[in-house]
Amino acid sequence: MLVTSCEARRFIVLFFLLKKNKKNRRAFWTLQAYALVTNKLNRLSRAAAMIAFFAALLCARALAAGNLALADRQPQGERFVCTAVPAGADLSCPVDTDNRVQSASPQEDEFRSTIVQLRETVLQQRETIASQQGTIKELNSKLSRCETAAHDARDSKWRGSARRKEYGKNTMGDLPRDPAETIEHLGKTMQGLKDRLENLEQQLHANASGGPFPNELRDLLKRRLGDLESQLLRRVAELEEEKTQLYNETMAHRQHTENTLNSLLERITELERSSSAFKSPEDFKVSLPLRTNYLYGRIKKSLPEMYAFTVCMWLKSSASPGIGTPFSYGVPGQANEIVLIEWGNNPIELLVNDKVAQLPLSLGDGRWHHICITWTTRDGFWEAYQDGERLGTGENLAPWHPIKPGGVIILGQEQDIVGGRFDATQAFVGELSHFNMWDRVLRPTDISGMANCSAYMPGNVVPWIDTNVEVFGGATKAALEICEDRLFDS
Repeated sequence: MLVTSCEARRFIVLFFLLKKNKKNRRAFWTLQAYALVTNKLNRLSRAAAMIAFFAALLCARALAAGNLALADRQPQGERFVCTAVPAGADLSCPVDTDNRVQSASPQEDEFRSTIVQLRETVLQQRETIASQQGTIKELNSKLSRCETAAHDARDSKWRGSARRKEYGKNTMGDLPRDPAETIEHLGKTMQGLKDRLENLEQQLHANASGGPFPNELRDLLKRRLGDLESQLLRRVAELEEEKTQLYNETMAHRQHTENTLNSLLERITELERSSSAFKSPEDFKVSLPLRTNYLYGRIKKSLPEMYAFTVCMWLKSSASPGIGTPFSYGVPGQANEIVLIEWGNNPIELLVNDKVAQLPLSLGDGRWHHICITWTTRDGFWEAYQDGERLGTGENLAPWHPIKPGGVIILGQEQDIVGGRFDATQAFVGELSHFNMWDRVLRPTDISGMANCSAYMPGNVVPWIDTNVEVFGGATKAALEICEDRLFDS
């Protein structure tokens, strides 16, 4: 009863399948016991074969010796006597020792005793083989149950929480998380198993000295390989399907996330638009409490080409040194198209096309002040008003230069490039409101009326409206004090 190549291959396949699931250690040790018992049976079978061979030799020799002895003896006449035997008498026939055939030689007696011993040994070996066969059948049934349990546990574990661990390249452990790596891993494993089985078949052929391989074993081996290949292909198909499902779920989740973010953004925009908890759209202020390069406000509207302008605003600051940059307007190619700035210990300056004029304004006392600045391209004439009074005039500030259109108006920061690259040392610290801009020079009476709260004129180019102003970086919008309170504060 030799271990065939089919069983050897079965051991190899079962070894890898059982080792895949660490919970089936009992099945693994059952397989080890099965191998040990089979090895022992091989040895017993070889011993029984040797015993039978020697017994046959001894029997042949004994028969030869007996024939020679009978040939030497002369034939003698013999008679058979029939005698009535009473009931209960000894049925053994009396034999005359004198007429009895002479006993064989001592060598023949030795052969006969040896044959008897060999027969007993053969019977014992047969009984042992029969008991071992029963043990093998029991182990085989247990091994089959373990295979079924391992397969069911592996399938349930795969459907529940697959791709949790990775094992070595030469094991049948849990598959990698990446489906592409899993497919490659399964292919390599299958190829390795086939190579090992082919090597084992070659070794068995060599051991059998070129003997024919049984057709039954060959068919069984093919079936086992076919089953293993089917399992691997089925697992690959499951992985491909799961990969497709994961991709679809990922795309759906991404789309859902984008939709959620868009809805939140729209909601925030609506809240910002509806946050006019102010009495009117212009009754709000922008607060910039820190000197940083990320707190600022932005006017959504841009400027057209202008040959004159008036800009007015209310502002309040106690920053030192210098209040910073209340506003700046930059266009492509000229970041300092229009800038109002007080930087360090320098006086407040007005920049037009990067040309500078110093203004006689004082705004760093922590009170509300109304300021207006006018400019015209003709001779570059400018005027500066504070709290309704004209405090200074000048000319030759970028004369005959038209204000370029399509730029960006930033509140609280000076622009080094259009719309960005702010410098924290030039940032405005304080509060500002009612930033309005016109494309003409206002009359002094109009400016005075806005400063003493007797009139309000929204800018015809840039009006101060809640929906026209955006804040960033922590800058906030808040309700503005009434004009009289600002006037009294100043």
